Amino acid sequence: MAKRVMAVDDSATVRQVLQMTLEGAGYDVVQAVDGKDALVKLGTNPVDMMVTDLNMPNMDGIDLIKQVRQNPGCRFMPIIMLTTESQPEKKQEGKAAGASGWIVKPFKPEQLLAVVRMICPA
Repeated sequence: MAKRVMAVDDSATVRQVLQMTLEGAGYDVVQAVDGKDALVKLGTNPVDMMVTDLNMPNMDGIDLIKQVRQNPGCRFMPIIMLTTESQPEKKQEGKAAGASGWIVKPFKPEQLLAVVRMICPA
């Protein structure tokens, strides 16, 4: 059975690129438009890993990670931040919230796949 990854980003284009890249590598993908949407979908679509943007309306990536980490079933799920933010303070904030890794946009699909395969082999 394929591993399932949730792609959380307010940009439809980024979600499409994530979906095409991950599905092409054998992963199933669930899309969410922001943190609130992701939490709702997590309730009915358990996932093996999450890739989330930082800056989103309604609920940003940091708050999303904090909420996800409160769920005992998701405490150790890999979560990658995929964002334009590269400041050390932001990375530290993400790590403190529970992010497993950080990729800066724009990204190369091969770069994303290398990270995903390393922490969540298909």
